[in-house]
Amino acid sequence: MSIQRINPTTRWSDVTVYNGVARFVEVPECEPLGDMHAQVSAIMAQAEQKLALVGSDRRHVLAVTIYITDFANAAVLNEIWDNWFPAGCAPSRVCVQAALADPDYLVEMVFEAAAHN
Repeated sequence: MSIQRINPTTRWSDVTVYNGVARFVEVPECEPLGDMHAQVSAIMAQAEQKLALVGSDRRHVLAVTIYITDFANAAVLNEIWDNWFPAGCAPSRVCVQAALADPDYLVEMVFEAAAHN
């Protein structure tokens, strides 16, 4: 049983890969954090980088759990989401309203994707 941890720290790893599936969490890393559009765009760009670390891409995302602080922002999320995934490649997804660790975060996403390395 081999588990690959990319950039592990005391609290988390950037990506964890097991049995051909990569898992990682993204919170917006943009300054300033900005509105929902800025935060979702940042998360998707960050996800692209993490996927590349495991030889994957957005076509190989299996599932995403989305935590959103206010469903009033769902339309913005969905617009970016719909444009990010190639046609026919949308993964399984769940969207949950939740309070996030940083009150300035509007969204957080947990990705699972097929890894190719």
